[in-house]
Amino acid sequence: MDTVLKRSNENRFISFSNRLFFSVVALFALSVGFFMVYQYQREKDFKVELLDLKLQDYNERLHLELQETTMDQWPQRMDSYLQQHVNHELRVTLILPNGNVIYDNGHTGPNGYTSSLETELGNHLTRPEVVQALRQGKGCDIRRLSKTTGTSYFYSATAYPQVIIRSALPYNLSLVRSLAADYHYLWFALLLTLVLLFFFYQLTSRLGRAINQLRVFALRADRNEPIDAEIQKEFPHNELGEISQHIIQIYKRLVDTKEALYIEREKLITHLQTAREGLGVFTSNKKEILVNSLFTQYFNLISDHNLERAEEIFRVKEFAPINDFINKADRRSQVKEERRMSITINKNGRIFIVECIIFQDLSFEISVNDITQEEEQSRLKRQLTQNIAHELKTPVSSIQGYLETIVSTDNLPKEKLDTFLERCYAQSNRLSRLLRDISTLTRMDEAANMIEMERVDISLLVANMINEVALELEEKQISVVNALKPKIQVQGDYSLLYSIFRNLMDNAIAYAGTGIRVTLQCFREDEQYYYFSFADTGVGVAPEHLSRLFERFYRVDKGRSRKLGGTGLGLAIVKNAVLIHGGTIQAKNTLGGGLEFVFTLAKCP
Repeated sequence: MDTVLKRSNENRFISFSNRLFFSVVALFALSVGFFMVYQYQREKDFKVELLDLKLQDYNERLHLELQETTMDQWPQRMDSYLQQHVNHELRVTLILPNGNVIYDNGHTGPNGYTSSLETELGNHLTRPEVVQALRQGKGCDIRRLSKTTGTSYFYSATAYPQVIIRSALPYNLSLVRSLAADYHYLWFALLLTLVLLFFFYQLTSRLGRAINQLRVFALRADRNEPIDAEIQKEFPHNELGEISQHIIQIYKRLVDTKEALYIEREKLITHLQTAREGLGVFTSNKKEILVNSLFTQYFNLISDHNLERAEEIFRVKEFAPINDFINKADRRSQVKEERRMSITINKNGRIFIVECIIFQDLSFEISVNDITQEEEQSRLKRQLTQNIAHELKTPVSSIQGYLETIVSTDNLPKEKLDTFLERCYAQSNRLSRLLRDISTLTRMDEAANMIEMERVDISLLVANMINEVALELEEKQISVVNALKPKIQVQGDYSLLYSIFRNLMDNAIAYAGTGIRVTLQCFREDEQYYYFSFADTGVGVAPEHLSRLFERFYRVDKGRSRKLGGTGLGLAIVKNAVLIHGGTIQAKNTLGGGLEFVFTLAKCP
């Protein structure tokens, strides 16, 4: 694991946790900075507004004093009042509405009266605080240099009907300190920032360790390296750790499924190698994937010279129609179903049927059958092998496609990963059922005489079967009426007898519909046979399909059957099992709607 981590760290200068931490810190610092600037400006504005209100209060008291005197007495009244009640640093100016100054305690004559103020101070109508006071009733100017005194002041003016009273304080060090913002909150904000940064670092570090462990797992999985149990223990005990644990478990199940598929693939290859027909599978560019010995043997009989490689069949003149068909396949419009072509070759006193199947990915399969002897039997076996290959191609291709997507796609969303794995699991189940049914049919066809017979209680067998499918029946809202009387015993093979009733029940569950009733009864018996009826009240089948229901791989609705996961062999197994037990079976539609199977089984001797 250390080697993997070292390689990974060499490819990345800054880890995910550090990048996440620095991103969070940057955003947090930016937010704190904006807040501190805003708070500083807000507090400063508050103190300026507070000072302005204080000066406005001075102006109001001065105005009350002026109301008791006439305008020509205002200068003397101001001097007297200011000497008694107001801070000596306060500068007070009386300005007429036309802007002329009639009093300024910062500029007076020797007797305390204003001396030529209109000439020396100039018109004040353009002063910012005066302009604002005339518009809004009051105004201020925070810091402006007085041309008269050469000192900077904080001005606050209030407009009254006859006069504008302006008070001002020198903008000295004392005033600057009183207007300055309080910096204590900055230290508090800094301390809070450090504490939060510590918690952010702890959080991102744990998150980073979990993601790093998950990345190590992904690297090992991509390289097909073994996943030990220690890597699971290193994940944190939180939601991310739980998700990581689930991913590892899914991966392990995927590996198990892959191994199972490999085994099934080997079984399939073995089956194709031992098939009683020549079979070759090729890529879209005519490269050999799999060729069995009969394929080479038959084409050597067809060709005028011996073939060293399987690809040489495309130069055999008798094979020209198939070759042209393959060459034109990639230029045809894409269709969902596989394309097929077959030809009959009569050569050297032997008759061969050569068939080509082109799949959706333009890979193709070529089969060769010698039908010189026992033509009908050879045709049936060829058809069986083709159907098997066709049925297996779909689930295997689907599983391989989903697995390739999972392995090749980084950071695949969990929802899609779960969907792909569920589909793989469903297709693998279908593949297993298909191989199981094929195995059962092979056993009945080739070793019927070797099947050991024993006494079997049909009543008990059916009761157990119904219990096993109870959940499926409940999902489809299917009710079952088991009218079999106790202790109906026959001589036979338990597994084959079970397959009769189980396949009939599975067929009803899959295709008869929902909300139906299934009735199973033994309506008659004689000295040799029991007569059974298995009927449902479902959708039934069209009359033209009834005679072919027991054919292998025959489907009434091919698309729907494959969608539901059927193998196409269930009823064929039922028929063969009934025949092995000395009975017969037929299918018919019932008068009230639905399908009924009537069959016999031989009694115990």
